[in-house]
This record gives sequence, structure tokens and C-alpha cells, in this order.
Amino acid sequence: MTHGRFILSQILDLVHRETLSRLSARFNAESRVRHFGVRQQLICMVFAQLTWREGLRDIEACLNAKPDALYHLGFREPVAKSTLADANEGRDWRLWQALAMGLINKARRLYAGEELGVDLENTVYALDSSTIDLSMTLFPWATFRSTKSAIKIHTQLDLRGPIPVCVFVSPAGLHDVNFWTS
Repeated sequence: MTHGRFILSQILDLVHRETLSRLSARFNAESRVRHFGVRQQLICMVFAQLTWREGLRDIEACLNAKPDALYHLGFREPVAKSTLADANEGRDWRLWQALAMGLINKARRLYAGEELGVDLENTVYALDSSTIDLSMTLFPWATFRSTKSAIKIHTQLDLRGPIPVCVFVSPAGLHDVNFWTS
């Protein structure tokens, strides 16, 4: 028998319900939704990220494997793959961007006074990029090579953390040196 709270629920405590409901109202995210709210979608996506789930079917199977735990996380019924897919497709992405920016600002304040290990007065940033391969038939607009589609995500990190400061999505052919000029 478990004693205490799930790690997932402890992590979700970092996102205040009032903040999420305010953002939901600003972006009208709960319109045309009967029983799968923004908070349930957030729980599913955080769970998927923490447990390295690889698809909607994988998320659905793992969440529904323990119905008692699902109830304690705030779900009244099992999670359906189609419901999660509809929520991911239909909800305004700006809701999640605003939530992420708020969490990043909160984290940057926590690490503001942390030492870098180097005697510098100014903030130090690092740039990292990752190329994400895409299907040529589904994403013909993202041509990278003659047989491959891809995009590149550039992330600027504040080394006092390390916390992302800026994330930029570009064509896969854009070199890191030219990140700021685009």
C-alpha cells in the first residue's frame, strides 16, 4: 500500500489551478468541452513526458491501467485516445505557451542568485539545437533533403538553471550560427 502522494500530483502542484483556469478563460479553451478539461489534458501530457510515453495509445494504456490512481488524479472516467487526440488538436496552443512562459519566469527567479562556478557578472547563455525528422508525405512543406522532411528547434538556455529562455522553430537547414539573423 502506498503512503503519501504520487510524484505526478506533487509536480502538478507547481501549476496553480487559478492560473490554469485564468489562462483557460483567456483562450476560451473550455468551449465545446463536456468532460475533458484543460487540467485533465495537462495531467495526461505531464504524465506522458515524465514516463517517456511514445504515443496516444501508450498514454491511454498506461493511465487506464490503474483506475484508482486515475480517480485520485482528478479523472471521473477512463481516458480515451480519441478524446486526448481531439483535445491536443483542438485547444489553442497559445494556452500552453503562456503557461510555459509563466513557469519559466518562476524558475528563473528561483535560480537568479545561483553561482555559475565562473566569476562573471553578466548572465551566460548557451544555444542548443535539435533536428526533428518528419514524414515526407505528411509534411511536404518541411523539405530537408530529397527523401527527408525535418525541422530544427533552437533553444537558448540561461546557464543559471539551466532554464530555456527562447525556443525557435526553423527549417532544418538553418545553421546555428544564423539562428539570430532569421
